[in-house]
Amino acid sequence: MTMKHLARKGFAFLAAIVLGGPAAAAERTNIVLIISDDHAWTDYGFMKHPLAKTPNIDRLANEGLCFPRGYVPMSVCCPSLATIITGKMPHVHKITGNDPAAPAGMPRGKFYQSPAFKEGREVMNANLAKHPLLPKVLGEKGYLSLQTGKWWQGHFSNGGFTQGMTKGGRHGDDGLSIGRKSMKPISDFIDDAVKQDKPFFVWYAPLLPHDPHTPPERLLAKYRDKVPSIHVARYLAMVEWFDESVGELLKMLDDRGLAKNTLVAYVADNGWIQSPDNPRFAPRSKLSQYDGGLRSPILLWQPGTIEPRRDETPVASADLFPTILKAAGIEPAKDLPGVDLTNKEAVAARKEVFGEIYTHDLADLNDPAKSLRFRWMVKDGWKIIVPYKPNEPEAPAELYQIATDEHEKTNLADKEAERVKAMTEALDAWWKP
Repeated sequence: MTMKHLARKGFAFLAAIVLGGPAAAAERTNIVLIISDDHAWTDYGFMKHPLAKTPNIDRLANEGLCFPRGYVPMSVCCPSLATIITGKMPHVHKITGNDPAAPAGMPRGKFYQSPAFKEGREVMNANLAKHPLLPKVLGEKGYLSLQTGKWWQGHFSNGGFTQGMTKGGRHGDDGLSIGRKSMKPISDFIDDAVKQDKPFFVWYAPLLPHDPHTPPERLLAKYRDKVPSIHVARYLAMVEWFDESVGELLKMLDDRGLAKNTLVAYVADNGWIQSPDNPRFAPRSKLSQYDGGLRSPILLWQPGTIEPRRDETPVASADLFPTILKAAGIEPAKDLPGVDLTNKEAVAARKEVFGEIYTHDLADLNDPAKSLRFRWMVKDGWKIIVPYKPNEPEAPAELYQIATDEHEKTNLADKEAERVKAMTEALDAWWKP
């Protein structure tokens, strides 16, 4: 470290003391956001899965602030990621599905190459751009930012990232190599940020454990004879492969002495229950209204700053936006639905977590209700699922006591009419399409 670098650090520290504000110190808090892809809430060592090996994510959970009852608002990738980067719900940012709807009769592969698809994506990109985006807000504070992995909204610069891997492909193009082929783009970025004496933000959203499930044979061999299906074995090996990449990322921070000055946040974009019969997902997981698709642990790790503890309070991926801004010394906007997860009182004071389920494709790019299937809410150990009757006329309301029925096996809606009524009214007060 040069004398000039030390002088800058010393001046910033002195300014923080003299001015009585946290800004200068907070500017040195780096952010690493890890977003797993198609990963069930059950499938971690710290969540007591009997086979899944996740020692590096377990480290985050055991050494940091662990919320095992975290939720994403929508159980598919694109809208879930849009909520993380805006801090707002799908019906607000209007990214309610993965893709624009294809014209009737047009094969999906042909649609992806058509002008109609490009035009639809541009509308989705424009809708997202109407909101303050996490990398852009951090950039105004002097942060450098790097996009890697999944990114649906065109060129990485559309998200406000200063650097990135995705140039405009449907869900990541070149960015999807991160974690599977190399972690070097991240280590190079971190070294560059340190050289420039700039705080940094890393968006690490690899296509892991997402299909194609093509794990290294050394990992597949660990599970091949322990489960009855090769499909399950491949998925579990992918989970461990992803965890290894998390370990590489943490080692980058440890080796550079950056761990204490870096907030690492973790969430999965949506759940995945592996079908034993084919490479796809089983029912009640991805794209569903159930916790198999919606629930994800949310972890915050910063040694020396965040004390290790486990909090069973339900929280949401929308909480990551204000939490990260607070860590960076930035006051979140008042219109955000989330809370700072490091503020124990704020987490305890919020009584409900909300979400909404849509079709995979957007029936209308500007009217969320056209694609809406269900709204849901978690409160006081209960979860209600309310169908949107114009699109789900035959679906019943569902009520589960998830505090004791974590896999939502017993629908108690008929036996708890008053609770259904009260929770539905709370849902309507939150958002009634």
